[in-house]
Amino acid sequence: MERVNLSNSTSLSRIVYGMWRLADDTNVSSQHIGEKINICLDQGITSFDQAAVYGLYTSEALFGEALKANPSFREQIEIISKCGIVNPSARYSNASVSHYDTSKEHIFNSVDASLKNMSIDHLDLLLIHRQDPFMDHLETGKALDDLVLSGKVKEVGVSNFKPWDFSLLQSAMKSKLVTNQIEMSLAATESFTNGDLTFHQERATPIMAWSPLGGGKLVKGKGNLTKVLSKIAANQNVDIAAVAVAWILAHPAKICPVMGTNNLDRIAKISDAMSVKMDRETWFELYTASFNDGELPWRLP
Repeated sequence: MERVNLSNSTSLSRIVYGMWRLADDTNVSSQHIGEKINICLDQGITSFDQAAVYGLYTSEALFGEALKANPSFREQIEIISKCGIVNPSARYSNASVSHYDTSKEHIFNSVDASLKNMSIDHLDLLLIHRQDPFMDHLETGKALDDLVLSGKVKEVGVSNFKPWDFSLLQSAMKSKLVTNQIEMSLAATESFTNGDLTFHQERATPIMAWSPLGGGKLVKGKGNLTKVLSKIAANQNVDIAAVAVAWILAHPAKICPVMGTNNLDRIAKISDAMSVKMDRETWFELYTASFNDGELPWRLP
């Protein structure tokens, strides 16, 4: 499995396993979750994406039980988590409304809870989950710097930030923001032309792509895009999902798709995307098919 360097000391597997729906599985035993981890490791997928809010603040603890049951996992994997979302629930029962919180106190408390829930002493990567319109960039930036200095977090980054939000936060920091995790897929192509990807590609900042299968739309659709995906998949003896992910992998920006599925057979096939041949014409055939009218949003001369 190819790897992408975030810094001189930290890298991610090119494909990341996402745990957004971990708590939704019918089997959440540590043994079953451990099986998922092993299937990923067998493919060279060593990076696991979590967030404090996943499973209404239960996903990290479930993952932690699997790590406690299999202590050797920790030295083989990179753990990513996110903070900054407050959802009225058992953890935040006093909250009257869902909101973002990028204050120093919240970030520190959230990281401590993540470490405790997963029974680990540090996160390999911490992301601010969403851009906070009420963010004090000076306070948030210093909080992230302090976490890096403390050793509780190796690297820091963001998720769902626009370029100007990224620059604002970075301006208040000594540590480098090493990634931005944004939505990217054949069902959400805007970032390829609206400046989001260009901004990070210019700065050689690795990008992580969430929902690379469009929330399942790309494998369940019936339109022209699905027909093109199916044709390419049949020609290369892989499934549609592998082709859709390969489309992201082919981009020269070295994007890291975050794949989330609870099905063991599908997890075992995640790395098939690495073997799909995707030349420029095939990439544009899929890109063109992703638009409803089957034509590019701009015309060639």
